[in-house]
Amino acid sequence: MEILIIVVPIITLLGGLGTGYFIRKKIALKQKESAEFDADKIIGDAKIKEKEIIITAKDQALKITEEGKKEEQERKNKIAHLENRLEKREEFLDSKLNEIEKNRKDLEIRSKNAQRIKQELTNIKIKQLETLEKVAALSKEKAKEVLLEMVEKDMQDQVIARIEKVKRVTKEKADVEARNIIAQAIQRQSQSQASETTTTVVALPSDEMKGRIIGREGRNIKKLEEMTGVEIVVDDTPEAIVISGFNPIRRHVAKMTLEKLILDGRIHPARIEEKIEESKREIAKSIKETGENTVYDLGIADFDPKLVQLLGRLKYRTSYGQNVLQHSVEVANLSAIIAEELGANVSVAKRAGIMHDIGKAVDHEVEGTHIEIGRNILQKFKESPEVIHAMECHHDDVEPRTVEAVIVDAADSISGARPGARKDTYENYIKRLEELENIATTFKGVEKSYAIQAGREVRVFVIPNEIDDLASLKLAKNIAEKIESELKYPGEIKVNVIRETRAIEYAR
Repeated sequence: MEILIIVVPIITLLGGLGTGYFIRKKIALKQKESAEFDADKIIGDAKIKEKEIIITAKDQALKITEEGKKEEQERKNKIAHLENRLEKREEFLDSKLNEIEKNRKDLEIRSKNAQRIKQELTNIKIKQLETLEKVAALSKEKAKEVLLEMVEKDMQDQVIARIEKVKRVTKEKADVEARNIIAQAIQRQSQSQASETTTTVVALPSDEMKGRIIGREGRNIKKLEEMTGVEIVVDDTPEAIVISGFNPIRRHVAKMTLEKLILDGRIHPARIEEKIEESKREIAKSIKETGENTVYDLGIADFDPKLVQLLGRLKYRTSYGQNVLQHSVEVANLSAIIAEELGANVSVAKRAGIMHDIGKAVDHEVEGTHIEIGRNILQKFKESPEVIHAMECHHDDVEPRTVEAVIVDAADSISGARPGARKDTYENYIKRLEELENIATTFKGVEKSYAIQAGREVRVFVIPNEIDDLASLKLAKNIAEKIESELKYPGEIKVNVIRETRAIEYAR
């Protein structure tokens, strides 16, 4: 039993091992078969893909070969086309060269013929001139001179007639347009003008005040004259004294000082000094405010404050009895209106108009004409060249190069020459008219002359047998030059030379 107990497990163990071996062997065989199957499948798939790749490669190689053949064919076609074009161009150039050569030969033949014909014409001309000289008994030079004189006379009459016609038509149109523009400008800018002289009258409450103003041993009046730079005239005029001086600001300072002293009642040198300084401050403030108000009313900006102050000083400056500030404002407005009508630069015209007499603000203190002083002032304050040029042309000292310069010159003449703007003494007025007429009559060929339009025009009548049309033009220029050199006058004077021929006959 014990042996069985031992043997049975052994047998069972051996049987299990054998069974496991056979099972494992069988499984190994199946795995081997499965691996071989997978390997065969992979190899088969690889062969199929290899065939597909080879087929694809053959197709692509065939396609590339066909494209290469096609490109090669196209290149051959292009080369053939270019060769064909070159052949045609060579043929065309050959034909052109042949044509050019033919034309050259034709030109040579024509040139020879032209030289031959020219020589024949020269010979004919020489024979004709010889014949004409024999017939007319004139040399070639003399005949040419006579012919030129005849042509010159005929052309001179025609040219004069054409010039006069063009001038007449142009002047008629320009006059109508200019009158309309100027009339509108004056109508829109009409205003009153204040007149001042070189003296100022101060009213006194009583004649007793004259003695107080003079002071003991004249110390008060001497102090006033010393500090203000004016002359105080105390005469027999009742209840009034006269302040005389060329500088209007000084006269105004003296007037304000006297009015303050009279109102205060205390008149002595210390008080006079105090009131003079007070008057100067008030006038300086007034000048500044006047300049600022002027540029504000005109709508002009970016003026330097010192330039504005100089503009305000024109309030106390007069020219031919016309207030310069009011005149400058009027010129600025007239310039702006005319510039707007003509399509010019309104800003430049207005700025030049208000500043055209700025030199008169300091011309009593600085040497030079008010044109030169004004130019230096505007250059100092960096004003634009266009404005400076328009300013310096308003008295024809400088030739105008811009429309705005001509406009400012015209506006200045309008403002200064219109009736009531300026005043002159009757004697000076009559004297100037007589001088105008006398200057015109000094020239040879002048029959009579008349000064008209308040001396703004001199009308000269000439003797038609002594002065022709061309001489009339020259005479007008000579008279104008002589007037400029011998007379002094505001604005400009028109010289109008009239040549009139009358033919009278009677039909019976």
